[in-house]
Formats: sequence, structure tokens, C-alpha cells
Amino acid sequence: MSAGAIQLQQLPPLSLYIHVPWCIRKCPYCDFNSHTAPGILPERDYIAALLADLKQEQTSVQRRKLASIFIGGGTPSLLSPAAINTLLEATEKQIGWQKNIEITLEANPGAIDAQHFAGFHNAGVNRISIGVQSFDDRQLRALGRIHTADDAMRAFKAARNAGFGVINLDLMYGLPGQSASQAEADLQTAFGLQPEHISWYELTLEPNTEFHKRPPRLPPELALESIETSGRAALQQAGYQRYEISAYARPNQQSRHNRNYWQFGDYIGIGAGAHSKISSIISNRIERKWKTRVPSDYMAKGHCRTAGKRTLEPAQLPLEFMMNALRLSQGVPASYYFQRTGLQLSAIEPGLKQLRQGGLLRKEPDRLCTTAAGSRYLDSVLQAFIL
Repeated sequence: MSAGAIQLQQLPPLSLYIHVPWCIRKCPYCDFNSHTAPGILPERDYIAALLADLKQEQTSVQRRKLASIFIGGGTPSLLSPAAINTLLEATEKQIGWQKNIEITLEANPGAIDAQHFAGFHNAGVNRISIGVQSFDDRQLRALGRIHTADDAMRAFKAARNAGFGVINLDLMYGLPGQSASQAEADLQTAFGLQPEHISWYELTLEPNTEFHKRPPRLPPELALESIETSGRAALQQAGYQRYEISAYARPNQQSRHNRNYWQFGDYIGIGAGAHSKISSIISNRIERKWKTRVPSDYMAKGHCRTAGKRTLEPAQLPLEFMMNALRLSQGVPASYYFQRTGLQLSAIEPGLKQLRQGGLLRKEPDRLCTTAAGSRYLDSVLQAFIL
């Protein structure tokens, strides 16, 4: 099976990811590019580097306006509202925003106060994602978090009082020694706050983390299955629709930024360790690029911020596309495959037919979407797209 040649005829939506690489303390499970913050954060130098990085990425824009901005980390809420305001003003001036742009900022309860929430809202941020992880103080200590359950509750209320109408809560399950009832208690506490969005994901032991070197005792497989089953039922009953593997939202409150990733849209990444995926009609090419991870190198004048890049070959694109699109509970329109990869869908039709016959993909020719069984065995489904 040959993928054929890339023939891009239109560009996908464009988003911007801004990475802030510092945390007050590195969590033992975290494999993101995060570093313990120095005594005095080099905010001015980092903002200057971000603005220079943004300017260098102008060729990636290709006359598009930004559909969304996500400021992640690390702990972006360590930055001042003035710094966020400077960043957002630059993005609007240099690239432009689509009407009703979604602008998200991640915040940790132990690194933000009510005044900062108000300042971020005034700067233009309209969606806050709060890294709660658990409402159990014992579990928070085990996870190395610097906040308490009370801190998380206060942070949520402060964000709401500051004017945020869309708030996401990050919660983890499968924590050391956690039972299904304890995991559901975390969810029920979250429901009481009535966030618009909940990211509920399993704790995994990632390489190059403290937990990978010294693993805690996690719940056995049968206990995890019980937690997942009861948790998903509780989320649905509380009015949260599962639209991606670990994302649940109330109606019309899905994360547009993350949906752009999963729908194989384009995104510019600025900041230490940030990644980009950019399509070009002129060169009929889709390229991934990543920035240097060390903050001091990223801020150094004259230092090349781009650490590496690679062009996606036609044979790589079926898997790259499906790895993202099939994470979505409703999949994507089949037309997106040609629009976003520049490849003809007919080249992978034999694999699609086999998966549909096997009950792993829905029998809808105008949509690419797994069945419940296909979602459960997604790794096996994706094998069909390795050319």
C-alpha cells in the first residue's frame, strides 16, 4: 500500500502554544519540560525571547489568524498578568485573532492568587485550566503537589469570581493505593464546583521521572478497570460528555485548542521545548519542529532556538493523522484526511474496510471514528496505518 504524493490544497486552522518552563517544585510523575524556578524568575528576558521567537515564526502563519492560544507549562501562572498581557497583545498585532478566539492559561492552586486571576482575565485570557489532580490531601502529598484540597477549592472560586466562565479541572486517577470510591469522591467534589470541563486521566509512570525510578504501588489492573467504569458513568450522569480519551465537557464547552491538535490542525509552538506542526501549500510539505529545552539556552542572545525539525513523509502521514483523529469519541469527517494530509483516502481504504468489518471502526463512509471496541484497542487499530 503506497501513500502517494502530498497534494495540499488548503491550510488547516492555526493555533499557538506558549510554553512556560518553570514550576515552584518538579512533581515526581511529570515528564513535561519543567524546571524548578529560580529565586527570581527571569520574566523580562523570557518574554523578550518569546516575542523574538514569535517574530521568527511569522512565515508559518501564511495569512491565517489564530483560532486559539494555549499558555502551558510548567506553571504559567508564575508569570505576572502584565507579562501575559504583553504576550497576548503581540500575538494579536503580529498574527491576528479569529473572532471569539479561545485563550487558555494553565494555573496551579499553589502558585496563584485572586489578584492574578483578575489580572489574567483582564489581559484577555478567557479559559483557565487548574491543575488540581486530587482533592485528597494525602494523595496530593504523595504526588509531590505543593497545594492542598482547600487551596484548590479557593483557586476555583477565585477564578470564577474573577470572571472566568469556562474553567477546566485536571484530575488524575489510579493514584497510589486509590480505590474506586476514593477516585469517585474526587469527581464528586469536582462536580460540586460545576466546572465546564474536566480532564480525567490515569497516572502513568513515564521515563525520566522520579516515579519511574522509584515506582509507587499503583492499583492493580482490575481495580483500575473498576475506577474507569464507575468514573465514566459518574461523569456522564453529571452532564459531562466524553469527547476524547481523557477529556469531558458540558455541551459546547470542549477545548477548541486541543481539538485542533486531534483534528490534525496546525500549531506554532514558542517557548523552551515547545513543538510546532505546520503545513505549507507552497512546498506541499508538513513539518514538525521543536525548540531547545533549556531555558537559559532559549533566552541566550544569538542562540538558535530551534533544536530540530523533520518533514513528515507521505508514508508517515496515515499513522500521524489517525493517532490524533481516532482519539476523538466522534472521530473526524473523512474529508479531513485529504484536507489535512494532502493524501487520497483511497490509498488506505483496504485497511479501513478491514477495520469496519472487524467492528473496530464505525461503518460510516463519511466519517473516521472507532467503535467502543476500537477505542478500547486503539493501539491495534493504529497498526493498520503503519505503511
